[in-house]
Amino acid sequence: MDPVTPAHAAQYGENGAEDLSYDPEFCGRVVCARDVIKALPVVVFEFLADPALQVEFDGNDNLAKAENGQRVNGVGDVFRMELTNGKVRENHVVEFLEGELIAWKPSEVGKAPSGHLWRWSLAATEDGDTEVTHTYDWSQLQDESRLDRAKATSSGMLAQSVARLKTVVETSA
Repeated sequence: MDPVTPAHAAQYGENGAEDLSYDPEFCGRVVCARDVIKALPVVVFEFLADPALQVEFDGNDNLAKAENGQRVNGVGDVFRMELTNGKVRENHVVEFLEGELIAWKPSEVGKAPSGHLWRWSLAATEDGDTEVTHTYDWSQLQDESRLDRAKATSSGMLAQSVARLKTVVETSA
């Protein structure tokens, strides 16, 4: 199997996918938002793959900054972000398809990811635009100190990120 495909990076069920239809509590641990952006997927993807640009469209108001030069190129890449509270997080890329999909699991610097995942997936529409889906999955979150924040992360917050991304992308063209 190609090492850059999501199936290789995150085996089926790793984030609870096999439990989705059986565990009603699981459904509340995955939130997503979707919209269409008037730009090609390759254009939208450049904003997602460059951590330094993510601050511009973070709907959670959680990201403060990221150093330039951390453009994600594949599974296994790690990029760092400074949060608004001053802490630094390493983000371990676990799913990646250039121009289509990027997902990462955050962790404290030097530690293993705590089990939550942020994902952006893109699909070209028939008219050349991009359907964007943003997902937050905390079904495997192990760190109890993060549970309250995870529970508070809503589809509305993700929708705000998608809306901000849409504005940034469409005004930059």
